[in-house]
Amino acid sequence: MEWDTGAAAWMLTSASLVLLMTPALAFFYGGMVRGKSVLNMMMMSFGAMGVVGVVYVLWGWSMSYGSDVAGIFGNPFDQFGLSGTLFDADGAAIASPLGNYPQVIDVAFQVTFAIITVALISGALADRVKFGTWIAFVAVWVTVAYFPMAHMVWGGGQLSGAEGSIAAAIFGTTDGAANTAPIDFAGGTVVHINAGVAALVLALIIGKRKGFGTEAMRPHNLPFVMLGAALLWFGWFGFNAGSAFGANETAGLAWVNTTVCTAAAMLAWLVTEKFRDGHATSLGAASGIVAGLVAITPAAGALRPVTSIVLGVVAGVLCALAVGLKYKFGYDDSLDVVGVHLVGGLVGTVMIGFLADEGGLFFGGGANLLVIQVVIALVAVLFSGLTTAVIGLILKATLGWRVSQDVEVGGIDLAVHGETAYENLGGARIVSEVK
Repeated sequence: MEWDTGAAAWMLTSASLVLLMTPALAFFYGGMVRGKSVLNMMMMSFGAMGVVGVVYVLWGWSMSYGSDVAGIFGNPFDQFGLSGTLFDADGAAIASPLGNYPQVIDVAFQVTFAIITVALISGALADRVKFGTWIAFVAVWVTVAYFPMAHMVWGGGQLSGAEGSIAAAIFGTTDGAANTAPIDFAGGTVVHINAGVAALVLALIIGKRKGFGTEAMRPHNLPFVMLGAALLWFGWFGFNAGSAFGANETAGLAWVNTTVCTAAAMLAWLVTEKFRDGHATSLGAASGIVAGLVAITPAAGALRPVTSIVLGVVAGVLCALAVGLKYKFGYDDSLDVVGVHLVGGLVGTVMIGFLADEGGLFFGGGANLLVIQVVIALVAVLFSGLTTAVIGLILKATLGWRVSQDVEVGGIDLAVHGETAYENLGGARIVSEVK
């Protein structure tokens, strides 16, 4: 078979860019915590890379894209260990659904999405959870929550446009496809709503950090935060433009939309900060970048550049306001996963119903697409919330989530990992004396 080497090269490049996003997230989150827990925060991202990288090959791909089970997940045994995924009975490489590059490249691309999604959740849990419990959570949550969501949205399940989907039940079908299909170009529901809801649920189950709301918990390294945001922006081109599954005009549109939406969101966040707090901060710029990237993720292939700017402004303002809700309602979402990823994911997913070039309410498409976008967002919230609550409560009753108060106060890096990020915290001397 003749492969499209340009498409294959672009998809491998995109997969590498998305993989870079998780170490970038480690810098982003690591800079936002206090110096005594920076290594633990970064290790939570790297731990997710290790666990999901193995689990995805064993049953993650099969649960995402294997034979359908009730429109909710794929059969985990159908392609266990990538059996029947890479080569056919004659030993020839199996083509991707598009037919123009080997399917193994799709595996490479999709595993990186699973990795970054779980890693995002860790930002809500800073300073206070056992590393072992986190690792166990990663393995269970990606299996019970992420893989089914990926199947429902991208694998022909309940949140897709397939014949047996929710969209088909609401507005009917034509030739085996829903008359009004939901749009999630690169993961507004699968990645950001999914992770954002999970972060909120776990923050409620685990409880607040000692001193939350009464002690200053400022980022210890803002250059780390800005470096992480910059690398996330760079990697996100693989996330969004790669979701065109080829080096084509859709990839170009997604690239441009990603850039302008992110730029607009950053500016909108800074303006909001200036009016609210009197300062436009580097942390605000970095957070606004991520908010824009989150919002454009589901919409990157459905909007025009001008409407992407509109989406960026809305997301920047709403996410900047939303990060303060944790103080009003008393939940400790340490690094604003809820305010940025849940709110940004909801904004991007729902605004497609207004702004989509085809089917959007503002472009004469009526309200059908808007209804579908709201419905899939709500289903994603409920599914992620329920599955995460069950997992979180079981782990709380068995392994336990919280480190001791002494460990939390003294520094989780030294107590859990036996090392510290900075000599001036005294970690090197203490470790030496213990040895």
